[in-house]
Amino acid sequence: MRNISLVIEYEGTNYHGWQCQPNGLTIEEIVRSAIERIIDHPVRMHSAGRTDAGVHAFGQVVNFLTVKSIPLMNIERGLNSMLPSDIRVRSARQQELSFHARYSAKSKTYVYSIHNAPRFSPFSVRYSWHYPFFLDCGLMNGAIKSILGKHDFSSFKKKNEPYRSCEREVLKARATRRGSFIYIMIEATGFLRYMVRNIVGTLVLVGAGKMTVDDFQAVIDARNRDRAGPTAPPQGLFLRRVVY
Repeated sequence: MRNISLVIEYEGTNYHGWQCQPNGLTIEEIVRSAIERIIDHPVRMHSAGRTDAGVHAFGQVVNFLTVKSIPLMNIERGLNSMLPSDIRVRSARQQELSFHARYSAKSKTYVYSIHNAPRFSPFSVRYSWHYPFFLDCGLMNGAIKSILGKHDFSSFKKKNEPYRSCEREVLKARATRRGSFIYIMIEATGFLRYMVRNIVGTLVLVGAGKMTVDDFQAVIDARNRDRAGPTAPPQGLFLRRVVY
């Protein structure tokens, strides 16, 4: 038995997210179908995370089991010959049988892109949130430091979605301006659904002067989704990498 992992990148605009759904085309079903055609048997595929509709990935990781002896390079090339142009396999590796794309992960990093300029660019509108009014990135970077460490992130979860625990540990977080773009990076041991997008939506209020850094801390302490800002749109979010 072989345990094969793949690192996959995709442009999520045309899909209803990663996870298979009864209605709507998803990335998972396309990738799994291609794998099954190559190895000629059904597979149970595990992913590092379930990105939502419109979200992109540079480094999604999946794994599956097979008894077939097909070389890794042939699997990679075969998949890329079958997959649509907005989904690519970056690499294929053989792992220990105990490896699990989700449960073996030590951390995941997401990056969110904001295009902070008076007019949007047709070349970035699918990959960033266009915000036309000035944002103070320094204030946003000061506020985001509040999420470092272990916290209850109930204020930033999807509303009314139940969790046994909303505590997560953030390892790194920063907001950086490069020209007219602001990039928000968050690395954590795990994430709640919509957590990054809700943090970004709240940080934008800080950058716009509608909320102070202390107000941002108060949102965290409140553990109440109604106290946080809006959910940032999906197209600016990228799963950057998964660390094992």
